[in-house]
Amino acid sequence: MAKSLSLLDRSFWLTETIDNPKHVACLQMLTKPEGAADDYCQQLANKLRQHDQGVAPYNQRVVAFGHIALRFQAVTSLNMEYHIKFHQVEDIKDKVALHNFTAKLHEPMLDRDKPLWQLHIIEAPDSQEFAIYFKIHHMYGDGASLITWLQAAYPKSADEEFIPFWAQPRESKPRVAQNPFAVAIKALWLSLVTVVNLGIITFFLLLKILRINPVYMPIPFAGTKTMLTGQVAAGRVVATTHLDFTEVKKLAIQLRASVNEVFLCCFDIGVHKFLKDHGQQFGRPLITQMPINLRRPGEAAGGNKIAILPVQLAYGQKDPYRRLRQIIENHSIVKKVARRINPAALTAYTIVIQGFALIFEALKLSDWHRPIGNILISNVPGPRQDLYFGGSRVNNFYPISVLTPGGGVNITLLTYRDKAEIGLVCSDRKIKSLEPLASYFQEAFELLSDSVNNPDLTTDDLGELARFGSQCVIEEEFQDNKINVA
Repeated sequence: MAKSLSLLDRSFWLTETIDNPKHVACLQMLTKPEGAADDYCQQLANKLRQHDQGVAPYNQRVVAFGHIALRFQAVTSLNMEYHIKFHQVEDIKDKVALHNFTAKLHEPMLDRDKPLWQLHIIEAPDSQEFAIYFKIHHMYGDGASLITWLQAAYPKSADEEFIPFWAQPRESKPRVAQNPFAVAIKALWLSLVTVVNLGIITFFLLLKILRINPVYMPIPFAGTKTMLTGQVAAGRVVATTHLDFTEVKKLAIQLRASVNEVFLCCFDIGVHKFLKDHGQQFGRPLITQMPINLRRPGEAAGGNKIAILPVQLAYGQKDPYRRLRQIIENHSIVKKVARRINPAALTAYTIVIQGFALIFEALKLSDWHRPIGNILISNVPGPRQDLYFGGSRVNNFYPISVLTPGGGVNITLLTYRDKAEIGLVCSDRKIKSLEPLASYFQEAFELLSDSVNNPDLTTDDLGELARFGSQCVIEEEFQDNKINVA
């Protein structure tokens, strides 16, 4: 865990509001050990509360001056009645109800006077399955570092000794003493390179605005206003789904695309269909914001080392394969920028652009201007083998993230075993359910896969085979009118 706070870390504290908390989370589905008692989950919660001595970052509270975060400070013991919560629901297998319950847990800010994390155990009577919802403040780390910590702390078998992740010590590399003069020279040089690189980004964006050089990453605040974007309010809607990651990799090879580009295409098709269902169709492409991990391979220190760059998605083509080729081309443009620009400059660019969006959000102006992007899509590599928690096997590991200023839906993907686990979240101002969108991702992948051998398939075919919700409405009407269907 980083002992000092970077500007990006501090920004998550500074910009946090009741309407837009800055914590990330995961919803895990687990299976109890064989022969577990009826009160297994209650006993588990009680055992977890006994571990009141945490390690960094889980024992770190923020010392702040007003809205300015100064440093982390370790607490002597954790208030486990706050950090560990136990809930009972009627049916843990009711996915929609569980998503709604999770959304309610995801809405409130964490207590700023305590270490910024909570774990909620959710069970239903007479069920071998239960859920864990865990949330932690984004200033402790980005997705790559947080999942690395969790992965290392979870046992790989049910028989291994179980120590909760917040109480499990991690090896830390000793800091190598550095020459202060050399450090100062290096920092000065990095600052100079960052300023020059920011000038290069600004220059090429200006050329794009003037249409002198249109081949560059999207201009800031060029996203299309939709019912998903705008001022972020306090309520949330959550949904989850997953794709077979093995099949995704096979399709990517077959289509000469990266796995990320296949996901981008599926998400793009799904979001367009979702918006079309609500009467919104656009001739211009949607824009996604993509977090980029700036860490060196194997680096797992705390804090945030990311940049968020915009990628233009597809437009004007109903053929899923042609849409994929457009996305590949647009993605390659941004990847070239990322390779040529210094990482510190990419982070600085992110802070500047997001800073303007935060000002608009604070002034309640987000409904009146175009958003930075329509979707935020992040992809975090996760564990490839089974993980266990207190003897219970983790079956699913759905990530749920934060909302960017200006709104949009946040789609976070985590690979776990042979699946790509997908979590969706957005403000509930105009959207009351993301379940149809989650189902469209599944269908979009099948559509893209089938289009390889069937060129007659188009995006208009999406949703024709299975329309989420319509059958439920019909069944409710029959039930209300007491009509028996043979």
